[in-house]
Amino acid sequence: MESLIKELRQALGRRYVMERPEELLVYEYDGSVERGAPQIVAVPADTEQVSRVVSIARKHGVPVVPRGAGTGLSGGAIPAKGGILMPLTRMNRILEIDAAERVAIVEPGVVNIDISKAAEPYGLRYAPDPSSQKACTIGGNVAENAGGPHCLAYGVTTNHVLGMETVLADGSVVWVGGRQHESIGYDLRGVLIGSEGTLAVTTKVAVRLQPLPEMVTTMLAIFQEEDEAGAAVSAIIASGIVPAAIEMMDKLTIQAVEPAIHAGYPADAGAVLLVEVEGLRESVAEEAAEVQEICRASSATEVRVADDPAERERLWAGRKTALGALGRLAPSYYLLDGVVPRSRVLDALRRIREISQEYGLPIANVFHAGDGNLHPCILFDERIPDELRRSKEAGGAILRACLDLGGALSGEHGVGLEKQEYMDLCFTNADLDAMARLNPGFASGETFNPGKIFPSGASCVELLQHPAIAKLGLDAFV
Repeated sequence: MESLIKELRQALGRRYVMERPEELLVYEYDGSVERGAPQIVAVPADTEQVSRVVSIARKHGVPVVPRGAGTGLSGGAIPAKGGILMPLTRMNRILEIDAAERVAIVEPGVVNIDISKAAEPYGLRYAPDPSSQKACTIGGNVAENAGGPHCLAYGVTTNHVLGMETVLADGSVVWVGGRQHESIGYDLRGVLIGSEGTLAVTTKVAVRLQPLPEMVTTMLAIFQEEDEAGAAVSAIIASGIVPAAIEMMDKLTIQAVEPAIHAGYPADAGAVLLVEVEGLRESVAEEAAEVQEICRASSATEVRVADDPAERERLWAGRKTALGALGRLAPSYYLLDGVVPRSRVLDALRRIREISQEYGLPIANVFHAGDGNLHPCILFDERIPDELRRSKEAGGAILRACLDLGGALSGEHGVGLEKQEYMDLCFTNADLDAMARLNPGFASGETFNPGKIFPSGASCVELLQHPAIAKLGLDAFV
């Protein structure tokens, strides 16, 4: 270990290689309930230094876990098997804004919202907007294929990344994709996005920029019951309108958010919908009027329209800071990320209420209603014996309910450590085998972020039957 640390310090400088317990403590966490300590933290400044860290780690047989801002919610950046944790936060430069081509070239440590701020003078923006967009970085967004409230209209990260510079397991540097909208050959860009740092390390990203809309209208629809709000969502989509965003918050979330943020949510509401339409002025006016009519027909007691940018910002501040505000109700929380068909959202909410009663734990709901991407937030106190275990069990019950309703384990948070044990519930062994073959193809073995995505245990023993996997051993993947 001493020789490893010495080589890393020669490559990065002494201050950027940490190994004392008190230095490592803050890196045991991300935004999830998972925990895991690295042996070393190494913080590179550029692609060359990333390559050197990877090469040194491979020489010593030590895994490397890339890390963004640590806002992830599935344990993706938690070092499951120790090794070197490699935050990319020093690599935080916006290298280029090409307004003519509507492309930005950025380093992985650039904060999501800063891309839009840099593009705004050119009348452009970066569309994916996770709720943590003021803190999360583009490298982490790429690793998890992050979404956000506006993914209903614009899609998730993979729809906006044109290409990436990456460091492979042997330290070599390659570009996948490019800066053009079209490319030839295998779509390795698509393979790496959402791979959670298990195949390569992203060191530069070419992202697609979108024109700012001519007009934006933001509406707050207020309901006495969750079911009424859910019915309104279905009616809006059925009408043929595709809003930029449809977000839903339940009573418990409203009671936490309003005293903290003063967003203008009525404290006595059973649920609210935050609906945004944008585009050309004429079409936005028509669609906004139709959305208001649909909400009132679905028993909305009131529909408010933001009169100015400041009011719009307040309404969105309530939504995007909801998770932090829920800390007013309990010292700990476990935020889930499941998906159900839009037609089954109400069924999912009813099942979540049953699980809340069954486990004796309050569960708040704040989520992307337009595409059925649920974010139940289980509130608990980690200091009380057994509450963390019960919270995880309740979370597992919710994820199983999503699958039972024809949904998926994740919409945007990734698998990480949180969901890996459920992967064999939605994929066959043949499916998992096909995914696992990518690792030998990239020759990454245990180099990058081992112990993620794939489930462990007897249910996945058939993975060992594939020759390439048998050669490396299942430990390379789980």
